Amino acid sequence: MSAATTAIPVHIGLGANLGDPERTLATAVEELARLDDVAVLRRSSLYAAAPIGPAQPEFRNAVVSLTTARSPESLLAALLDVERAHGRIRSERWGPRLLDLDILLWGDRVVDTPGLRIPHPELHRRRFALEPLAELVPGARHPVLQKTVAELLVAVRDQHVQRLESAVWSAR
Repeated sequence: MSAATTAIPVHIGLGANLGDPERTLATAVEELARLDDVAVLRRSSLYAAAPIGPAQPEFRNAVVSLTTARSPESLLAALLDVERAHGRIRSERWGPRLLDLDILLWGDRVVDTPGLRIPHPELHRRRFALEPLAELVPGARHPVLQKTVAELLVAVRDQHVQRLESAVWSAR
């Protein structure tokens, strides 16, 4: 089965706040598009968001929609490889990072294993993920909460997130 014929939409959240975050996110999207059995369909605008957790630089965030013939576990392994290739070291929860790639939604599928939870367990609490996701698929349903992305976004409107214009992001 090729990625282009796989009907289930998968949405990946991207974030970075160290180095050159905008360039890193743009490069990461290109790397995702080169993965076997993955077809990147669309990407959101770029957003700026305050960090959660310890004091650190502001984040840049976005979401890409793709299809894949991979299993969730196989895609997660590939995402972790891309993160490591960018120098990501997982040391501090909610700490600064060169690149963070998260599976937010996998159609209406629910996965709950020791190494992987889909939908992302914090998705409904994070405007920095919901805002770009709503840009791409406002009517997508959270398979556990049974609310649309647009409905979930209403509850976190008080969190500061700003849509950005970026020459680096839009040039790709």
